[in-house]
Amino acid sequence: MSTLNTAQRFSLLRKELGYTQSEFGEYLGLSGSTADIERGKTKVPGFVVAKLFEDHQINPSWLFESSDLMRLTSGKSSLVPKVITVNSEDKENVLLVEVKAAAGYPQHIMDSSWYEKLPAFDLPLKEFRNATYRGFQVEGESMLPALNPGDWVLARAVDSFNALRNSKIYVVVLEDSVMVKKIELKPNSNKLSLVSLNPNYDSYEIHAFQIQELWEVSSKITFVIEQDQSLQLLTELKDSMRELKERLSSNKLKEA
Repeated sequence: MSTLNTAQRFSLLRKELGYTQSEFGEYLGLSGSTADIERGKTKVPGFVVAKLFEDHQINPSWLFESSDLMRLTSGKSSLVPKVITVNSEDKENVLLVEVKAAAGYPQHIMDSSWYEKLPAFDLPLKEFRNATYRGFQVEGESMLPALNPGDWVLARAVDSFNALRNSKIYVVVLEDSVMVKKIELKPNSNKLSLVSLNPNYDSYEIHAFQIQELWEVSSKITFVIEQDQSLQLLTELKDSMRELKERLSSNKLKEA
């Protein structure tokens, strides 16, 4: 049995979740910071215990020193897709979540009947075997130039934060929104940054527990086919240089 008392366990939990004392107090609905609780001057209120259990599955018995089991099992903390669908052959298919559907996705994440309204298709390619994939439509310009508004991304389900990579793009399903972002992990913290590729959009921090599902983008479907402007300019410059050389050679021949 751990020798930590309630105040020390409460402080340990706060640090693990990545809050300052002031931030934790505000999050828990306290009138001030959690400093007095962590000093052992104030008892942990019942509504705080309830919130910690509801949001993070914190075991009340652990908090009050009668258990070493910090968290109780709960499906809510898992990143695994809450619902999957199969085709007539009982094989997983790929659901398509367009922009309008994404607005209601977090609220219906456990409602299997809601998923039946979404279009689905089979993807018989070896690259998409042995994993769960879902298609999401991109909204806005925050991921330009890699992703255009209206593009579709095909993304593989991520079941653990240990699989996160800073170089990858993810579909992040929060409690109230769905967005496509790069993720930057914070060392020794349960916080992470959601980063846009477009420099006109700011990045912002969230807590890991706010994520309901996470999907790693593996490919995209786009309807915007444009030649890269820099490549086009380079081609035009080469053409101009060739023409100039041809003119200079022609003039030298005439002088001779």
